[in-house]
Amino acid sequence: MKKVLALVLCAVMAVLVTACGSSSSDYEYIKDKGELVVGITDYAPMNYKDDKGNWTGFDTEFAQAVGKKMGVKVKFIEIDWDNKFMELNTKSIDCAWNGMTITNEVKKNTSVTDAYAKNEQVVVMKKDELNKYKDVKSLSKLKFAVESGSAGEAAAKDNNLKYTPVSAQSDTLLEVKSGSVDACIIDSTMADAMTGKGTSYETLGHSLSLTKEEYGVGFRKKSDMTEKFNQYIKDLTKDGTLEKLSKKYNVALCK
Repeated sequence: MKKVLALVLCAVMAVLVTACGSSSSDYEYIKDKGELVVGITDYAPMNYKDDKGNWTGFDTEFAQAVGKKMGVKVKFIEIDWDNKFMELNTKSIDCAWNGMTITNEVKKNTSVTDAYAKNEQVVVMKKDELNKYKDVKSLSKLKFAVESGSAGEAAAKDNNLKYTPVSAQSDTLLEVKSGSVDACIIDSTMADAMTGKGTSYETLGHSLSLTKEEYGVGFRKKSDMTEKFNQYIKDLTKDGTLEKLSKKYNVALCK
């Protein structure tokens, strides 16, 4: 009997210690483990790998600047963007930060920060086809590729366009180049960086915009990191860091 009581007492004490030692603060949680885990996809110019296989890009350097201010390392993990909310809630990542459009779905499932950059969803296709399509109505018979769970997919749905979802925005460009689809809908930031002269997609271009958007970072619901991050945006705007990154990666900032 004494052994049973002792075991029960130990179990209760363990629960109490765990409860006392835990923190509802995301900021403290990240500080304690010394690492900010960022969920991303391969998406130039926001997050992509350089010639040495290291992550670089606007959001990459932005995240590293935030990590420096927090005094923690930054770890980038490629995720299935369609599963970003699940990854966030299970603490596989601390934030979804990859040129993420602030939508009602994002607001519902995350504690999203203030906007820091501007973007559009644009239609990318073969350059010699661009002049044939001047409005959404003219796109009705085309087949599109979009990233699953992206703002591009939302734009396709909103405009009743026929589309096939793929795992990453970069894959949509491959689909267009191969001819398996007529066009794709992606972020203007990616379209500007990855199509046209001097890129792997010289024959592709864009002219038609479907939406105007803003980028933010998604933390867990009720996370205190959101308020902290909004201050980091102000600090890194004031010291010129974001302006330098804007010019380096051709990303339009929110003013």
